[in-house]
Amino acid sequence: MTVTVRPVASAVGAEVSGVDLRRLSEPEFVAILRAWTDHSMILLRGQQLGDDDLLAFSRRFGELDPPPNQERGRISPPGYPDIYVVSNVLDAKGDPIGALGAGEAVWHTDMSYLDWPPDASMLYSLEIPPSGGNTWFCGMQAACDALPADLRARIEGRRIKHDGTYNAGGYLRKGVTPTDDPMAAPGAWHPAILKHPANGRATLYLGRRRNSYVEGYSREESDAVLEALWAHATDRRFVYEHVWQLGDLVLWDNRSTMHRRDPFDGSARRIMHRTQIKGSGRPIAFAA
Repeated sequence: MTVTVRPVASAVGAEVSGVDLRRLSEPEFVAILRAWTDHSMILLRGQQLGDDDLLAFSRRFGELDPPPNQERGRISPPGYPDIYVVSNVLDAKGDPIGALGAGEAVWHTDMSYLDWPPDASMLYSLEIPPSGGNTWFCGMQAACDALPADLRARIEGRRIKHDGTYNAGGYLRKGVTPTDDPMAAPGAWHPAILKHPANGRATLYLGRRRNSYVEGYSREESDAVLEALWAHATDRRFVYEHVWQLGDLVLWDNRSTMHRRDPFDGSARRIMHRTQIKGSGRPIAFAA
């Protein structure tokens, strides 16, 4: 089989074809790694993976993180604590088998509220609804390159507070005290512009909008800067919309992308299994 890489959008993402992840050679993995480094998000269609296959591929990128603490805690398939279930499906007792339900998941970067966030996440489709539930990706390196000079000057050398109170679906994380005060919210401070450790590029690093705060400004000034940053970063020219098919596996770099999900019909079934790669280091500031 010949590995081919085809960009899916100008700012982020590429489809990698010609590989079976269950029988992945070292040269094929090197090609996948290069595509991921170059494009921040990669798509591999038509995969037929069991949970052991998913874990084996994930671990080629590094040590795995445990699933995030969501509205119902950490939900994994029996016997697979390193896999996180994203689903709206209910079990025989009427309890969700996964997290995030069927609603919208707002723009975010996975677990950036930690001091040492995960490098990457991957999501594999097991069941999908007839429509809806599309996942959008934003290329934060391209967005950073295109920042207006005055806006970039307002954040260079500054940090942003990343909130851990609520997940992307708007649910309060289990065991966390609710707040909409960014200074009281749990979370971490990270450079507004980080240096990507693999390719050295400058990358906007926003996390999520709720309870975010730019250091050195008043709350009103910070909100104005953040609104301008978010409007810029999520402009259509930096975005790719992924329409899921069964057997799709998507891998994204949490250091150089944001993502969100469209809502879908709650009566339709959607089951995804997700893994995430432990962070290889703390985010470091980009020095011009």
